[in-house]
Amino acid sequence: MNPNRRTSAALLALALLAMAACGGAGEETPRWRIEVLGTRPHDPGAFTQGLDVAGPVLYEGTGKPGQSWVRATDLGTGAELARADLPAPLFGEGVATVHDSVWQLTWQDGVAVERDPGTLAERRRVRYEGEGWGLCARAGTLVMSNGSDTLTLRDPATFDIIGSTTLTGHNEARLNELDCAPDGSVYANNWPTNEILRIDPGSGAVLATIDGSGLLSAAQRATADVLNGIAHLPGTDRFLITGKYWPSIFEVRFVQER
Repeated sequence: MNPNRRTSAALLALALLAMAACGGAGEETPRWRIEVLGTRPHDPGAFTQGLDVAGPVLYEGTGKPGQSWVRATDLGTGAELARADLPAPLFGEGVATVHDSVWQLTWQDGVAVERDPGTLAERRRVRYEGEGWGLCARAGTLVMSNGSDTLTLRDPATFDIIGSTTLTGHNEARLNELDCAPDGSVYANNWPTNEILRIDPGSGAVLATIDGSGLLSAAQRATADVLNGIAHLPGTDRFLITGKYWPSIFEVRFVQER
């Protein structure tokens, strides 16, 4: 073989491998857009780490030591139903409802707290290794992120690891707050960006990227932090999304670009 051809073939092979590592050989991840359908007030002092809807109740968890809490509010009226503070130095993270429990993660404390869904009273604490970021429930299984490109599956009764999935592309992603949608996909905030990734948790494929950077005005962005909070509204094709120190919760659809 001509040496120049051999070199060209090798370079082509390396390029194909690099493209595959970035999410598919020459295939771009579909980009979806956000359609805003309405807004709801949101506590601008809330450093939001988790958002979840179960029936008529919206659960929200916040972070930072001494400022971490989990709150249940009426989805329709916004009235507070229950609240529990997480004692310092614990740093709250994602929340998820599964079976008859609400689980709340902590960041670097290695502790997950199981709570009563009605009163939010603490039932027990369990230990885990590594960091806790986002949490959602899919088919009776907890899906957890730790700030990497890997999702961990956990047994909701024991919190033991029962599996994991690493993204097949977008391996620079730092998966944060999660929502397990009814179609089986997982929506994840990609920290520290305002990007949302739609993920197939079985294969690790990123099915779509969604840009949430245009939701706030310039004045609102000056005091707000990143997008962080996704919760599907049961029985609809809509989601609630918000962020750390955001003044609003947005009711949205994720729309595939044509």
